[in-house]
Amino acid sequence: MSLFQSLDARTIGHLDTQCTWRRATGGQWLIDYQDASNDVFFVLSGSVRVMIQSAGREVLLRQINAGEFFGELAAIDGQPRSSGIVAMTDVTIARMPASVFRAAIHAHPEVCDKLLGSLAGQIRVLANRVNEFSTLDVRYRIYAELLRLSRPEPGSAGRAIISPPPVHSEIAARVSTRREAVARELKALERTGLIERRRGAIALSDTHRLRHLIEEAIDEG
Repeated sequence: MSLFQSLDARTIGHLDTQCTWRRATGGQWLIDYQDASNDVFFVLSGSVRVMIQSAGREVLLRQINAGEFFGELAAIDGQPRSSGIVAMTDVTIARMPASVFRAAIHAHPEVCDKLLGSLAGQIRVLANRVNEFSTLDVRYRIYAELLRLSRPEPGSAGRAIISPPPVHSEIAARVSTRREAVARELKALERTGLIERRRGAIALSDTHRLRHLIEEAIDEG
């Protein structure tokens, strides 16, 4: 686990003995919103999503992959879970009691620093998304999410790839809209040549243009 990578093998082994291990299948909920538990979970394989369900709509806050962890907020403040966690794929996870987690944080300053860095990163991401929700309409939120999901295409300046391509419902959950709106905007982007559909991927043909459109929308807002 990246959080404990600074610790020696003996210390990590001792922490392992205080965890319970389980597997879950894709689509299975691991934690419900407002759940009263406060254990911390480490993803050993697969990936999970942080979700909130409200008024019949799912909002996807972030994705957590192998090597990462979740549940630390409840372990720190003892409050009910701020979101639900659902397995995106088949996963293997380790469950650590809050008391063990807190003891490890207090005993190892370097682990504490790593945790603080992770929390700061989450706050920055959420702050950016709040700004987008408050200043951008759905069209530009979709543009911003496509850019976040993409990676640069080697040897092609200004181009990027999203692979595998997300389904419309996933993008909709990420930007708090409906999949019909996503389908409409993606078709519009195809018509203007800003995205291209490939087998197993979506190509962004001009990331600079997409960013410029977002910046113009923010300025006008």
